[in-house]
Amino acid sequence: MRFEGTARLDKRTKDLVKRLGRNDIAIVDHADMDRVSAEALLETGVEVVVNAAPSISGAYPNVGPLLLVRAGVRVIDDVGQDVFEAVSEGDRVAIVGGDVLKDDVVVARGTRLTIDGIEHAMEAAREGLGDRLDSFARNTLEFLEKEKALLSEGVEVPRLRTAIHGRQVLVVVRGYDYKDDLRALKPYIHEMRPVLIGVDGGADALLEAGLTPDIIVGDMDSVSDRALRSGAELVVHAYPDGRCPGMERIETLGLSGVAWPIQATSEDIGLLLAHESGADLIVAVGTHVSLVEYLDKGRNGMASTFLVRLKVGPKLVDAKGVNKLWRATVRPSQLVLLVLAALSVVTSAILISPPARMFISLLLLRVRTALGI
Repeated sequence: MRFEGTARLDKRTKDLVKRLGRNDIAIVDHADMDRVSAEALLETGVEVVVNAAPSISGAYPNVGPLLLVRAGVRVIDDVGQDVFEAVSEGDRVAIVGGDVLKDDVVVARGTRLTIDGIEHAMEAAREGLGDRLDSFARNTLEFLEKEKALLSEGVEVPRLRTAIHGRQVLVVVRGYDYKDDLRALKPYIHEMRPVLIGVDGGADALLEAGLTPDIIVGDMDSVSDRALRSGAELVVHAYPDGRCPGMERIETLGLSGVAWPIQATSEDIGLLLAHESGADLIVAVGTHVSLVEYLDKGRNGMASTFLVRLKVGPKLVDAKGVNKLWRATVRPSQLVLLVLAALSVVTSAILISPPARMFISLLLLRVRTALGI
């Protein structure tokens, strides 16, 4: 089967999805396609994904490729880096089998992924997960020694306009099921009015949910211009030596932000900001907690996250999976009771109202006259 479309290329999947359409062909360079990226591709409606890298290398059982193929997306895998030289943004290209054609000339060749092939590769990856875990643990322990000040010492936080002390704080990260969990928390948000902190793309998640972030923290590499211009205070993650690549983008947009040099991940500093600013309670949405989630994120260890969670633990409520915990449902018997209650109220109002009783009497009289009774 031949599929034709407009080529859209980017080596960063999270940037590519912002301009993808249903009739486009996505060309990415994403080794070990993670779940969040796969879900973002599915939301665009794209039907063909060409990956220059192996979508599942065997390093760990990443689920991204399986989600795409099960949803009917054609994934042409491991076509090589030359595809970025042979194809330009906006070119018309065709996919035939595992071949990528431009002007009917094969410019790249890969393997079309199947469900059976992906499941076999995932099973092989699971067998080597123990070695991966050992390496992950060693890396974590190595950096714990360097980053232990996060736990044993106080952390100086940026001075912001937004009042956090004594308030509840909601920290949103683009992780597993973040949209569903955020949707389930809507009643809590409307009632408690927590401070809303978006971690990079988490700010866009808040906007999509009809909410406006109070603070945006992170490297500023995966958050939209719209979110940055939403009026939120901007805390830009900087390296301990003072380098702050994200500040350049902020200044290019004519905005101002405060740099925070700290050895931690962006989601970690979101939690630290809330804790060190005196938050009464911290609710986390989309944060990474499992080994596979960290491997999906491309992390070699979790030292800073381990220390941060130890530090903020008494105040932290992880909302992961809250959308599966409880769903509001209305039973048929409850609807019947509601209708009966409404009818009883209307009937009572009619019986105690003289004009209503007179109207009913006249109506009955006209019916009897018409029937000759």
